[in-house]
Amino acid sequence: MTIDFKGRVAIVTGAGGGLGREHALALAARGAKVVVNDLGGARDGSGGSSAAALAVVEEIRTAGGEAIANGASVTDFEAVQAMVAETMAQWGRIDILVNNAGILRDKSFAKMDIADFKLVLDVHLMGAVHCCKAVWAIMTEQKYGRIVMTTSSSGLYGNFGQSNYGAAKLALVGLMQTLALEGAKYDIRVNSLAPTAATRMTESLFPAEFLAALQPSDVVPAMLVLASEQAPSRAILCAGAGSFEAANITLTQGVWVGRGEDAPEQLAARLAEVRQRDSEAVPESGAAQGHLELTKAMSQSKG
Repeated sequence: MTIDFKGRVAIVTGAGGGLGREHALALAARGAKVVVNDLGGARDGSGGSSAAALAVVEEIRTAGGEAIANGASVTDFEAVQAMVAETMAQWGRIDILVNNAGILRDKSFAKMDIADFKLVLDVHLMGAVHCCKAVWAIMTEQKYGRIVMTTSSSGLYGNFGQSNYGAAKLALVGLMQTLALEGAKYDIRVNSLAPTAATRMTESLFPAEFLAALQPSDVVPAMLVLASEQAPSRAILCAGAGSFEAANITLTQGVWVGRGEDAPEQLAARLAEVRQRDSEAVPESGAAQGHLELTKAMSQSKG
C-alpha cells in the first residue's frame, strides 16, 4: 500500500519550522496541496513574521508542489475562518487539518502567572477548536476529512513545569474523542499524535546527543498514516527516533461496594483491586463507564 495525497488539500498550522515544516513538506511531496500556516512568533508566542511560512512554501514550490502561506493566529477565530475561505477559493476543498501550532510558557505551577496558563490553552486547545470548527462544515458536506491533533507525553503522563501545556495537550485528546464520534458518519477521522522531536520547543529539555537522535522528520510517518485515506480514528500514536507506540485511555473492571455508610472504608481497603489492570478495556465512548457501573449494580441486586 502506498500512501499518497494526490487531489487532497491540507492545512498545517505552525508549519513555518520544526515538526510543522516537516509535515507540510511530506504532505506536499506525496501530492497534497498545502496551506502553510504560521504566525511566525517566538517559542513563547511573542512577535510575528511571515518569513518562515513563505520559506516553506518556496521549498514546496521548488520541489514541484503546490502551497500557499498564511499568517493567521489560530487564537483568532475570524482570521482562521478567513484562512479557510482563502483555501476554498484557491482549491475548492479541505481534506486534512493538522493542528500543530503551539507555544511554551514553562514554569512550576507555584510560579506560573494565570495569564501564561491561559495563553498556552488559547494557542493549543482553542487554536485547534477554531481550526476544527472552521473546516467542520466543509468536511461534513464533502463526507471526508482527516484531522490530526498534536498531543504530548506531557499531557498524557505529566511533566514538571508544564501544567499549562500538559492540560492543553490532554484536552486535545478529549476533543479528539468526541469529534471522532460525531464525525464518523461523514468519514471524518480524528486522531492524535504525541511526538518526541528536537525542535525549538524541546531544545532545552534534552542533552545534545539525545537531540541529535530525535529528528522531527522521524515523526512524519505517524502523521501521514493518521492523515491518510486508510487512517484509523480515535487513535493516539506516539512517535520519536524511528519508534512508534500507541497510548490508550482505559477503564478497569473495578469493584462494586454499594451505598453503605462504610463505602469509603471499603473503597480504601479495595483500592488496589479497583486499580487492577488485567481486564482493563479501551471504552468505545464515555457511556461505557456508566454501562459498566450499572451492570455491576444490577448484578448485585439480582444476586
